[in-house]
Amino acid sequence: MSFAIAATKRTESASDVRAAGKIPGIVYGPHMESMSLSIPASDLLKIYKEVTDSTLIDLNIAGQESMKVLIQDAQFEPVKGGMVHVDFRQVTMGEEMTATLMLIFSGVAPAEKQLGGTIMKSMESIDVRCLPSDLVDNITVDLSTLATFDDSIRVKDLPLPKGMVCTDDAELMIVKVAPPLTEDQLKAREESKVGSVEDIEVAVKKKEPKDGEDAAA
Repeated sequence: MSFAIAATKRTESASDVRAAGKIPGIVYGPHMESMSLSIPASDLLKIYKEVTDSTLIDLNIAGQESMKVLIQDAQFEPVKGGMVHVDFRQVTMGEEMTATLMLIFSGVAPAEKQLGGTIMKSMESIDVRCLPSDLVDNITVDLSTLATFDDSIRVKDLPLPKGMVCTDDAELMIVKVAPPLTEDQLKAREESKVGSVEDIEVAVKKKEPKDGEDAAA
């Protein structure tokens, strides 16, 4: 599915743009001067809900040649949550680029379902390098390969598309299944919690002044 959005060069202030029902933004890249933009809020918000950080978008600026971009960053109001600014990164087709891809975990791990373990995820995304034409929205991680507690999925195990290279450490752990706690481990955890509470109570008692003693002493 392709995405496109229209924008105009911005000369007015960001507050004036927002007052007109638009969102201020900027586009920049290695082969262009950065340009301030004004984008219709309804159009931008609709696309933002459908794309990922690695989805190519056709940015059509009035009076300019269309360009491929990624949404590099978006800022939101801390209270109402409305978008207040967006950054586009221009992408040159035919030149390698870097991007962050989200990991989508699918399937059921036998070690979790049959052995009662707990899925432990260490990474939610990876950094990659590829041509824009080889870019995908996400990478699928198949949990069904985790049959035992000794199994794991590392960066080197990911099924990357042809032409794509992950720039993260190949040995980094992505996901594994941890075995359930034994009765002794559960008991030890409970005892450690009780002990910590008693330690707090003792510490409080030590801070209480003795009879006839000045509390500030």
